[in-house]
Amino acid sequence: MKTNIEQLADFAAATPFADLPEVIVDESKRLLLDSLGCALAGVDNPKGRIGIDYGRLMGGSGNATIIGTTDKVSPFGAAFANGELINTLDMDAVLPPGHVTPYVLPGALALAETAGSSGKELIRSIAVSHEISWRMGKAMDYLRDMQDGMLSTPPVFGYSSTIFGATAAIGMLQRQSTETLSHSLGIAGSIPPVQSMMSHFHHAPSTTIKYLMAGVLVQAAMTAAYMGQMGHRGDVNILDDAEYGFSRFIGTRRWEPANITADLGKRWGFNTEQSYKPYPHCRILHAPLDCLAEIIGKHDILPDEIDGVNVLVEGFVQKPTWLNKDIRHVHDAQFSIAHGIAVGAQRIPPGRDWQDPANVFSPSVMNLMNKVTHQVHPNYEKELAAHGAARPTKVEVHARGTTFTAERQYPRGSPSPDPTTRMTNEDLILKFRHNADGVLTSSAVDDVVDAVTNLERVPNFSTVMRLVARSRF
Repeated sequence: MKTNIEQLADFAAATPFADLPEVIVDESKRLLLDSLGCALAGVDNPKGRIGIDYGRLMGGSGNATIIGTTDKVSPFGAAFANGELINTLDMDAVLPPGHVTPYVLPGALALAETAGSSGKELIRSIAVSHEISWRMGKAMDYLRDMQDGMLSTPPVFGYSSTIFGATAAIGMLQRQSTETLSHSLGIAGSIPPVQSMMSHFHHAPSTTIKYLMAGVLVQAAMTAAYMGQMGHRGDVNILDDAEYGFSRFIGTRRWEPANITADLGKRWGFNTEQSYKPYPHCRILHAPLDCLAEIIGKHDILPDEIDGVNVLVEGFVQKPTWLNKDIRHVHDAQFSIAHGIAVGAQRIPPGRDWQDPANVFSPSVMNLMNKVTHQVHPNYEKELAAHGAARPTKVEVHARGTTFTAERQYPRGSPSPDPTTRMTNEDLILKFRHNADGVLTSSAVDDVVDAVTNLERVPNFSTVMRLVARSRF
């Protein structure tokens, strides 16, 4: 009987483009367009600039593109920088176990560009890597797990399991055999970064590395794939041994490996939970921001008219990183509940401007931040138990001697029982255009949208990366 690693390798190596359902092809293209836009929006952010500079430092000369620049570096340098850029604003797509795309996509971009892979080959790698990552997430602890009707936040958590999907994507584009890819995945399971997310949650102001530094995970996946290709042997039993394997040393309390391989290749699941972020802020604040936008838009409320804002929000936010009002770095604006609400009240279109220092530290934002309060929504656990996408929210804005309210069950961007919450292709194109504005020329923006929309007809993906390399730098 084949091990879990060997079954993942079979899935990655033996799934042809022709077998991908149309909805999976479409979701893969949506992820690519959204991620390119997030990366372009991050080029001026301190975290993004550091990622670019380090990618240059480690990359040397080469033929792989750092998004939003004219730099051509090694695949390793480009993959590091692009991972950091995609995740810089915290506006990238969300999929259980959490953030996936900034870890699994950058290596695939670098390999697809340097190998001259077709658009179909890249789509195939995006689909498989996200499916593997989602399945790994379903086998392990999740931040929104419930136990006996109560929220059960794990003591150890992180996104290190995305190394399997990331490595699979790279190995696929290297056209590794099933046997070689098994070894690459086995190596990947032995070298993931530590699960340090809870440290990030409990310390504020928080590290700019956040929950897991994207560039570091990407480099581990690149190492695993190249080592397998060069002949290193991996531990193909690492996902099967509950006592000494991956589940033990990565720290998960829950381990349900059947979720990794059940109907693998026959049933796709990542698309059913793939969410997109309209706001450059932690996902927990998106439903409140939807409510706030409704209130201030409907009643034309200006920031200086607001006497206070009270937010009823989901349950695991009682941690320092979300409670923080000590905003020292633009990065802190990505997680603070009070600061996020204060920025949202300014009517600044969501994007990189939300983390422009002039806005982050503006007197209007800093003053309003101190008028924001929050409580855990009383129905949070009940609603979450009923549907995994639920994030019940109520926002109360006190202004003009009146209290204005709005409520949401599901945030915009999530697949949910409410069809209006899903971000359409048109929504994602608008988001991309806004994020790319001022970095790419308008003609380049049009060309990228057209190329990604028709990616299955692109013979050589390097032509797409040349489009996102056009830069004002």
